[in-house]
Amino acid sequence: MEIVKRGSFWILQALPVVSFFCMLISGCRPGGVRKFATKEIPLAVQEMVMPAEMQDTLPIRFSKGFSLIARRDLPGQMYIINAQGNIVWYHTIKDAGFKVAHFTKASTILSIVAPPSYPTSYGDEILEISLAGDTVFHLKKGESGFDKTIHHEVFYNTCHQLVTLTLEKKVFDLSKLGGTKTDTVTGDGILILDDKGNKVWSWSVFDVLDPLTDPDILKDKADWLHANGLSIDRDGNYLLSFYLSGQVWKIDAKSGKLIWKLGRGGDFSFPKGGEFYESHAVHRTAKNQLLLFENGTNKKRSGVWAYTLDEPGRKANVNLFIELPLNLYSERMGSAYWVDEASLLVCSSQAQSVSLLDTTGKILWRVRTGFIPYRAEFIDSLP
Repeated sequence: MEIVKRGSFWILQALPVVSFFCMLISGCRPGGVRKFATKEIPLAVQEMVMPAEMQDTLPIRFSKGFSLIARRDLPGQMYIINAQGNIVWYHTIKDAGFKVAHFTKASTILSIVAPPSYPTSYGDEILEISLAGDTVFHLKKGESGFDKTIHHEVFYNTCHQLVTLTLEKKVFDLSKLGGTKTDTVTGDGILILDDKGNKVWSWSVFDVLDPLTDPDILKDKADWLHANGLSIDRDGNYLLSFYLSGQVWKIDAKSGKLIWKLGRGGDFSFPKGGEFYESHAVHRTAKNQLLLFENGTNKKRSGVWAYTLDEPGRKANVNLFIELPLNLYSERMGSAYWVDEASLLVCSSQAQSVSLLDTTGKILWRVRTGFIPYRAEFIDSLP
């Protein structure tokens, strides 16, 4: 429960179905005590998240925390759920979907939104709202430095600049490969905007890789590599995940140079059986491990991998592998994040499930959703 001031009014914010007493004071004169109660969440919203499995005892940090998930189709909705699997907060927009949502350090929710005309995780607006539902930041494609379609990722860096992925289109002569002299190849890029929406820095995959070197470019030109995630490494450089190539790239955040590739046909060696096939939600953990959700289309089984990277020696060592059960297979999308040292929050998007797993893969907690969530983020606490 929190009291905030808006203009000359004081507003009390509370979770759903909470009863409380309030005394009205005029000047120094106390008034009567009145009982109030917050409204119950509508049943149609409650049914979007349903508890499925739950152990009697859950990790302490998880039991006190929350999870954020978002709905990409109409109506667009974001939900915060507690450890009981109940929705404690939600926000709706009628004419657009939340393509991806991120809980910020300022306890706001930063998102990419777009109408159904934009596919899957692609969008044309950046929207940041407070937990009170107020708009903190809103920028549309075509305004300031926001000049391209964005997708899959949006977050603030340490300079409070917006970081997102862009859709990049460039014309190439593919006639020598059986195409035309004016074929359009669709790739990906990185865009950095300041807090006013002005462009600070941009990068394109075409800056570092020539599509003509790819023998499958005619087949893949409409969506060449399919970037699906971006994060900042401990040294400040970018980690960029590509679904179709099965690789993670490290990009120099200043020069834009490609530092290395991890994955199929990349620069790192793996122990036998230690390779991932596709990746989502790639990020460096507090223990300096690279954590990712593997879709696993080659074996029709998804999993979670954690690696320690010997970057100078170009070796990847496996710290953790969890093979998810068949009912949690997700051909696309998905995420995995540590909650504490012994448990992870895992989103199996196409299984419409968000689960808490221990390091052996045991399901400690799981909810089912009435939609396909792109990812799930853990939130320690709410203000």
